[in-house]
Amino acid sequence: MAAFAKNEPDSNRAVEMHRATALLGGKKVLQHSLDEALDVHEMLLQGLPLAALTHLIDNLSVIHKTAVLEKVVGMTLLTFRRHKYSPKPLNQAQSGRAWKFAVILSRATVVFGSQAEAERWMEHPTTGLNQRRPIDLLATAVGAGLVEDFLERLEYGVYA
Repeated sequence: MAAFAKNEPDSNRAVEMHRATALLGGKKVLQHSLDEALDVHEMLLQGLPLAALTHLIDNLSVIHKTAVLEKVVGMTLLTFRRHKYSPKPLNQAQSGRAWKFAVILSRATVVFGSQAEAERWMEHPTTGLNQRRPIDLLATAVGAGLVEDFLERLEYGVYA
């Protein structure tokens, strides 16, 4: 299995990739076998099926789906409802943002011990992020990177 990033072991990234895949409905919903990062890349180029986003937001227990749609994916609730039964996939930008959210949520779940705790953390201002809510930072690639970096520091016990 190919590495997701050169500096992390294959097994860690593979587990993270499979957790993110499960949050999006797994192979049944995604209609792709995701064995390595290039598989994810190809799937995102084609666009995630709207059913994957539906599966993700339907399985959130704390975060309101409007916040995920608007802040994380960049789609209004009205647009989501209008396209809910359309066979048209998400565009590349929305697909990439939904995937990134699934990856970050899966990592936060590991760090905090449960998905509900991870979601609660994402909804509250965090000292290590200048009192910003992690979910608000996910609107941009730079903000998502800040959240990922902070989670990595938490995971390894480095808070500063």
